[in-house]
Amino acid sequence: MQPGRRAAAVAPFHVMRVLEEARALEEQGCDLIHLEVGEPDFLTPGAVVTAAGEALASRPLGYTPAAGLPALRQAIAGYYGWRYGLDIDPARVLVTPGGSGALQLALMAILDAGDRVLLTDPGYPCNRHLVSLAGGVPDALPVWPEQDYQPTLAALEQAWTPRTRALMLATPANPTGTTLTPARLGALHDLVASQAGALIVDEIYQGLLYEGEDHSALALNSEHVFVANSFSKYFGMTGWRLGWLVAPQAFTEVLVRLAQNLYLAPPTLAQYAAGVALAPALRPELDRRRDRLRARRDLLIPALTSLGFELPAWPRGAFYLYLRAPADQPTAAALAARLLQQGGVAVTPGCDFGTNETSTMLRIAYTQSRKRLQVAIDRIATVLRDR
Repeated sequence: MQPGRRAAAVAPFHVMRVLEEARALEEQGCDLIHLEVGEPDFLTPGAVVTAAGEALASRPLGYTPAAGLPALRQAIAGYYGWRYGLDIDPARVLVTPGGSGALQLALMAILDAGDRVLLTDPGYPCNRHLVSLAGGVPDALPVWPEQDYQPTLAALEQAWTPRTRALMLATPANPTGTTLTPARLGALHDLVASQAGALIVDEIYQGLLYEGEDHSALALNSEHVFVANSFSKYFGMTGWRLGWLVAPQAFTEVLVRLAQNLYLAPPTLAQYAAGVALAPALRPELDRRRDRLRARRDLLIPALTSLGFELPAWPRGAFYLYLRAPADQPTAAALAARLLQQGGVAVTPGCDFGTNETSTMLRIAYTQSRKRLQVAIDRIATVLRDR
């Protein structure tokens, strides 16, 4: 008996392989610096942990409604109000098992077999498999550093076909850290809407913005926009596995039915804790963490470019540098392997993120302290020197 064709076609997530190799080296006593996985070293905020403890001690932790606790859906809608000045109906909000669950729901709600979805290349690697597993066909939309690794209107117009159903974007983006301005996002939306398509916007790194205007695609106030977000990144809750989807009103009923059948309900304990994360009182702490990440970025960029790495596009958000390896390196993947084995520094090869000129690229997550990053810089310099 063999796996199904769709399952067999799912490629490995290379960063997880790098993580496994790094963990194996740690078990052998090696000191590893993890710059491969998108998980900052910050603890979950204390107020969130306290809320979880109180819920654990005082509440039944059975299934919640499939769309999530009504109070949390209200809190998410309220968050868009106090932070972005947007009036969001809580009925449009579905709480999901992580941001990936939100993307999965959106795709399953809109796709029929053979429908095509445009995805940026480079881009988050799991998205193309989420499309395929939902019965769709992923179409790579090459993006370039000259345009901040984000789609242009001309490229989108040329790539759209009669079978294209959706465009998936991320701002801030993984792996590049680049962003879309409201004007660029609006122009892309208008083209998608003119084709009766869906614009699926991954805002999972929203809040981790260092330059430019912090905004949401929900400001477009459009029946064509689905927005996925997560408590993982800005809110520091990666292991709690909780996200959300804000969908057009016309899709909420079908999305609830999908959620009921796919996973019954989001994690209950995480839901009780997450409402605290959305409160205005926690924003100063979360923004201080964002500022620490910016300082890490600003330490790494000059240090690594001085070693021969090239930064093709400026990362205004998230916590990644998408770098071209020094010209004297055979491939970025080979360099990543050397950095791991010889230097004890784990980074992600660009091949994880697509095929558009990714063989020369590395993604480095600045998710460790400045002290550890300085050690990583010194180790990288040593590996480059000792060829």
